[in-house]
Amino acid sequence: MPSLPRSPFGRRGRAAAEVTPERTEPRVDIVESPGLRWINIERPRALEQTWLEEHFDFHALDYEDVRSRNQRPKVDEYDDYLFIVLHFPRYDKVVSRLNAAEVDMFVGPDFLITLPNEPLQTIDYLFERCRTNEELRESLFSKGPGYLLYKIVDDCVDASFPMLGKIGNKLERIEEEIFTGEGDDVVRDISNAKQEIINFRKIVRPQRLAFRDLERNKARYIAEDLDIYFDDLIDGSERAWDMLENYKEVVEGLESTNESAIAHRTNETFRVLTAISLIFLPLTLIASVFGMNVPVPAEHGAHAFWIIIGVMFAIVVAVAAFFRRRGWL
Repeated sequence: MPSLPRSPFGRRGRAAAEVTPERTEPRVDIVESPGLRWINIERPRALEQTWLEEHFDFHALDYEDVRSRNQRPKVDEYDDYLFIVLHFPRYDKVVSRLNAAEVDMFVGPDFLITLPNEPLQTIDYLFERCRTNEELRESLFSKGPGYLLYKIVDDCVDASFPMLGKIGNKLERIEEEIFTGEGDDVVRDISNAKQEIINFRKIVRPQRLAFRDLERNKARYIAEDLDIYFDDLIDGSERAWDMLENYKEVVEGLESTNESAIAHRTNETFRVLTAISLIFLPLTLIASVFGMNVPVPAEHGAHAFWIIIGVMFAIVVAVAAFFRRRGWL
């Protein structure tokens, strides 16, 4: 059997794979202050999960939830820690779609662990500020893990409002395109806006209950004079939900309005075409009568052609004036 030619790219591809070394150390970022550690592990994999199991004695079901990528928002309470799963909106520029970024968190008396399964700019930014700004770190960490938890979640909730603002601006632009008739892709824009609102509602709806559970369990890790902060989280979540409810009604109204506008423009087109057809109908009848292959009166007259043309023109003017007076043209 003849040997097949070898691809020139095969050896190069294997060499490139061999050059890329596998990680042997877990990627664990830690910021600590007296009495509190914040551990951030972005996109935890096997190495990071092994590191967690070696350093913390969490429940096996919690580790299973960390490995899973499809958990609903929830708050599980244990004797010495809380396990929290939250979802936050994240716009994926690659697919141009709004997705849910899951963040798993462990909260204990002297530690807080965040495990986002997708990069979240708000968490990265706050973590880096705490790492580089000692004054900010002391201000946040001195109030305990509960306040640090509030600050992280509050920043993530606040980050959703600019996204909601963009959806609102998009709906306003769609409304202008509907009434000006300048947008050729209004139906597609409405469909995209509806999909974004649906995805956003899927993120916010189950999270409202999780925030209420978190508000009930906050007393273990937050001082009594700071409990109003967790009420603020619920207010922010409810405000986002109210905006989504409003957007849902708006986009449904825009869809109905666009269908009515399309039907109206179609009716206008048919009305004009019908009026033109009716104007030329008597002319067609006259031309058909005098075009028959039988003798007709005045067919040999020199002025018959011009008389017929004059009559036809008078009929066109009369019918057009009648349609104009009735508002059909």
